[in-house]
Amino acid sequence: MQKIAFCEGWTVNGKPVTLPHDGQITEMRSADASNGGHGYFPGGVYTYKKTFEAPKAWEGKTVLVEFEGVYKNAAVSLNGEELCFHAYGYTNFFVELAGLHIGGENTLSVVADNSKLPNSRWYSGSGIYRPVWIYVCEKDGLRPESVKIRTLSVAPAAVEIKMPVPAKAEILDGDAVLASGEGTSLTLTVPEAELWSDETPKLYTARITAENDDTVEIPFGIRQIEWSPKGFFINGKETLLRGACVHHDSGILGAATYDEGEERRIRILKENGFNAIRSSHNPASRATLEACDRYGVYVMDETFDMWYNRKNAYDYGCDFEENWEKDVTAMVERDFNHPSVILYSIGNEVGEPAEAKGLEYGRKMIDLCHKLDPDRPVTCGANLMIMGRTAKGNALYKDGQDPAAGQKKQKEKDGQNASLMFNMIASFVGSGMNKSANSKKIDEITTPFLDSLDIAGYNYASGRYPLEEKAHPDRVLFGSETFPQDIWKNWEMVKKYPYLVGDFMWTGWDYLGEAGIGAWSYSGGMPFNRPYPWLLAGAGVIDILGDPDASCKYASTVWGLEENPVIGVKPVNHPGVRPSKSVWRGTNAMLSWSWVACEGNKAEVEVYSKEAQVELFLNDKSCGRQKLKECKAIFHIKYEAGTLTAVSYDAGGREAGRSELVSAQGPFAAVIRPEKTEARPGEIVFVPVNIEGANGVIESNADRPLDVSVEGGELLAFGSANPCTTEQYHTGRFSTYYGRALAIIRAGESGVMTVTAKDGGITTSAKITVR
Repeated sequence: MQKIAFCEGWTVNGKPVTLPHDGQITEMRSADASNGGHGYFPGGVYTYKKTFEAPKAWEGKTVLVEFEGVYKNAAVSLNGEELCFHAYGYTNFFVELAGLHIGGENTLSVVADNSKLPNSRWYSGSGIYRPVWIYVCEKDGLRPESVKIRTLSVAPAAVEIKMPVPAKAEILDGDAVLASGEGTSLTLTVPEAELWSDETPKLYTARITAENDDTVEIPFGIRQIEWSPKGFFINGKETLLRGACVHHDSGILGAATYDEGEERRIRILKENGFNAIRSSHNPASRATLEACDRYGVYVMDETFDMWYNRKNAYDYGCDFEENWEKDVTAMVERDFNHPSVILYSIGNEVGEPAEAKGLEYGRKMIDLCHKLDPDRPVTCGANLMIMGRTAKGNALYKDGQDPAAGQKKQKEKDGQNASLMFNMIASFVGSGMNKSANSKKIDEITTPFLDSLDIAGYNYASGRYPLEEKAHPDRVLFGSETFPQDIWKNWEMVKKYPYLVGDFMWTGWDYLGEAGIGAWSYSGGMPFNRPYPWLLAGAGVIDILGDPDASCKYASTVWGLEENPVIGVKPVNHPGVRPSKSVWRGTNAMLSWSWVACEGNKAEVEVYSKEAQVELFLNDKSCGRQKLKECKAIFHIKYEAGTLTAVSYDAGGREAGRSELVSAQGPFAAVIRPEKTEARPGEIVFVPVNIEGANGVIESNADRPLDVSVEGGELLAFGSANPCTTEQYHTGRFSTYYGRALAIIRAGESGVMTVTAKDGGITTSAKITVR
């Protein structure tokens, strides 16, 4: 089987483009366009075309094209004849190119219709936003995703390999062949195998060669999953999930999915202590899963944000009943061989399981997952309060309701959408929402569905964690969506109750859309669904550029992963202004003590440590010593440039660790810091552009617009983590935010690529060698 990249030489609405491509990110935002969920972007119809020759070597073969993701309602045609229609924007699909002109010219056309809004609660992007591939296969031979590799045991290590046609299978470690056999269903023992886990992400390769010499190579890991009220076990070892909910978008790139970007995100999450992600609320990209395989990050792979009751007038709820089986199958078939995938989730905050019809659908999806994959557990991100509301008839859109009528009703009864209503209530009630599902009535309503799942996922229902030991002694559960500031309380319970196997905070990485849901704002306003020009959710403990904030380090402290104390500082450049806060962000503290022109301003400093006490020093003067409560101490001091030092002490009063933050020393200037200085042609490279002092420290209070350009490559995006802006990522001009910005570039041909930044009248540059 031959696999060919098929991403170059396309046009979209007549303009040349290289895939993956997000057509929505360059559209003009406005207060009238779409809604805050979409980030105030308009929708549209995007027609992609590619003209290509089909070589004579393809004659007599089966030729397939795979689209990893098209948002949404994709109509695929070849030479004017429609071949396929695919509604869901987040599952991959294959199209056989029947009617190819072998030896001649062909035109492949894809129309992505994202014109009817709203159809998502977050920024979706538009168009062919994930890669496209051509597969040339022998007839009745191997097919993409047709080989299934399953771990049967780990002591000894034995794997089962199932193939659609008789073939020889070899298990490779590098060039060494460890085991081999022939047939369509094999059991192979791997001697002295290294097992895959988050701590040891060892990958092997299965090389499958059919009788007609058709060959595929598949990376896989040997690992076994077990679960019970005694815990969650990987290869027999109890494993606690330190999880991050992560949306699909790529930050300043929009929805366009590049391998390098997904690998960078997973690497940064792992470096900051997370060992698991939840792909919220749709199947993860293949690039994400491959990165998780390599770095050792567990994945809860999720199907849908809605079932047949819509959360927006034109969302997948319109298509669910006709397509759910196909789309669940697509996710499981694609992801079967990825060792990182340890859970399938069949939905997020769906109220339908409170109804007989919805419960039946839930059980059908569970059964389908088990049929396709007998080894992985099935879960759901269940919001118990939302299910309780649905049981009372408080779901906005009902099965079969006309979308236009739904829109009208939405305006008349604003806030009745169950997820929207929950988010609005949570914005005001805060962490008290965690007890909203504690009643016996809600337990009665939710039990039939939760007991159908292998592992129950609780969204914002940590109040039930201690209750389930007696109420449901056979239930295994985890926090599928939680508030980041609750990590200490939640993790104490995770460690205490064996049946509580992990926590997934909302969110690990910031995202586009759901404008301002997690932001702290110094300009006031309702702390949810903020008005234009709000763009980002502002909810991530790691921002869209990949920079962690203090709350990210608080989590890693709670998890016991930080040896030294961590210092977080709330912005000191808004004296006397009280921010409007969000429940999805427990603090807006940053890892910075560099605030020019803020001398004498009040500063609130948070120090995190796993030790007993911590002492804070400013320019070698003690600001006091405090006992740590829930791994945190808070100091109120006045800002003074220099060095801020935290020293931790154990229970015996002995120094256990220390850390410091220092201020930038002028003059301030834009500094380009490429994350790599060598690249391959076509590789995506990330290039931070910061405002720094002469000592190399980033200054948090000297933001200004910068102009970035590239020679020898292509500037794909340039922007900052500012959650509220009218600037656009594709223009090459953007203002820094707390001193940081990021350029993302595609390397050109071999040679030298030069990145230039203009800061007013001052120009600076950096070079990257391409070879």
